[in-house]
Amino acid sequence: MIPENLREIMIHNASEVHNDLGRDHEPVVKLYSQYGKAIWLLSELDEKNEIAYGLCDLGNGKPELSYVSIAHLESIKHARLKVPMVEVDKSFKGGYAMSVYLKAALVNNRITEDEALLKAVQ
Repeated sequence: MIPENLREIMIHNASEVHNDLGRDHEPVVKLYSQYGKAIWLLSELDEKNEIAYGLCDLGNGKPELSYVSIAHLESIKHARLKVPMVEVDKSFKGGYAMSVYLKAALVNNRITEDEALLKAVQ
């Protein structure tokens, strides 16, 4: 699901020793549900367990930093069409630290890429 070049960045991010500020990488990849409201901005990947870390928004108005199983996301299929429901947004370019996306999402009750809001909460 996640292109190899982005996986490598996420694996590297996960392997870094975190400082006192904790994890605050830029999101590397954006995944979204093409038939729903869920969005994931992910920055780290545990290669062995295929568990990613990032900002998760299931569309319920409560975005949060959390872990998600890539295998689980890959397994989600549309009930009737039997096609994958979660896709990679190939146009996404993370330009802010994860903490900025989190602050903006909490203000907006949803993950946002709105430049004005991201700059305002920076």
